[in-house]
Amino acid sequence: MAKSLISPLISMPSCMSDDHRLIRETARRFAEERIAPIATELWEEEGFPYAVWRDAAHYGFSGLPYSERDGGGGGDWLSFVIVLEEFARIDCAIANAFMANSSAATLLSDFGDEVQRATWLRPILQGEAIGAIGLTEPNAGSDASAICTRADREGDSWRLNGAKTFISNSGTEITGPIVVAAVTGTRPDGRKEISNLIVPHGTPGLSYGRKLKKIGWRASSTYELFFDDCRISSDKLLGAQGAGLRQTLGTVTGGRILIAALALGILQGSLDRAHAYLQERSAFGARLGTFQALQFKVADMARDAYTARLAIYDAARRKDAGETYALEASMAKLHASECAMRAAHQAVQIHGGYGICSEFAVARAFGDAKVLEIVEGTSEIQRQIIARTMGLGLEN
Repeated sequence: MAKSLISPLISMPSCMSDDHRLIRETARRFAEERIAPIATELWEEEGFPYAVWRDAAHYGFSGLPYSERDGGGGGDWLSFVIVLEEFARIDCAIANAFMANSSAATLLSDFGDEVQRATWLRPILQGEAIGAIGLTEPNAGSDASAICTRADREGDSWRLNGAKTFISNSGTEITGPIVVAAVTGTRPDGRKEISNLIVPHGTPGLSYGRKLKKIGWRASSTYELFFDDCRISSDKLLGAQGAGLRQTLGTVTGGRILIAALALGILQGSLDRAHAYLQERSAFGARLGTFQALQFKVADMARDAYTARLAIYDAARRKDAGETYALEASMAKLHASECAMRAAHQAVQIHGGYGICSEFAVARAFGDAKVLEIVEGTSEIQRQIIARTMGLGLEN
């Protein structure tokens, strides 16, 4: 396994404390000892790593940034970013399971009442279950306001009908609450009223479609969901009726920092593996590391890892401090995901024929990196957010 170059070659942002460094060491050791040995198998078999999920929860990773009141670790978001970075350095699909779980956890933590948090949040923070959110639909991806899944109020329950797709953490043996965004009415201005509902795994009327075959994140359990007169009791409305879109988009904004952390993990892993390969491999009578063209590729990776880390950690620090961070989250996600794609590409190129074989981590990282330019808002959406924040494209 390639040794991480993060310590000897790249200085850490000043916002890191001794506790953050300890968390990094712990997460890195866990990833190398528990994830790395099964990464190839998980990729080939597309299986969900139940044992890793339980063991990571034992270390407190799954609930790290959440309140101890709800069974979390009482840590900060920067710590969670560091954990995701270290996990994604070894296997991005496993890191995504924790990221997607945190999306559901954040919605429940921020908007759930005491009973909802005790019933649905605590188990997914402590590793007994895993959470998911159902937002994306076959015809509603980047435009979340276009969702068509409906929930109609009938007495003391909701009747849910519709479909979702690309839902991470769905279809596992331990899938717990799925927080589903649905149209619950019409606003006075004619726009859709969207609310979030907690749908327990196994609810009658909830069914799973095909397991999606992806170019990356192959160990991430991703299914289509269908709701056919799915009955949900009224106590499973999350927060206020009609607040679902605002709730979810706010959660997605924070999620962009976490996706950026996954991208940083791929970027750092690509750098580590490329550097190690250049030191080990020879061609034309010389070590590959003596060829300037290859040196420049690794130099670019190191630069990108440094700048991406600064952007991501700053966005996480802002979130922890209660400052505005939407612009910084979009910038971090855009920069890190595109740098990860570039680094993964160059790592494959450096490895040559070995780089296109799936038993090599650089090949798996290439597919994983592409996913990150799509999820939690495409690169085009991030550029649009940044441009609008700069006052471009707005009516005077």
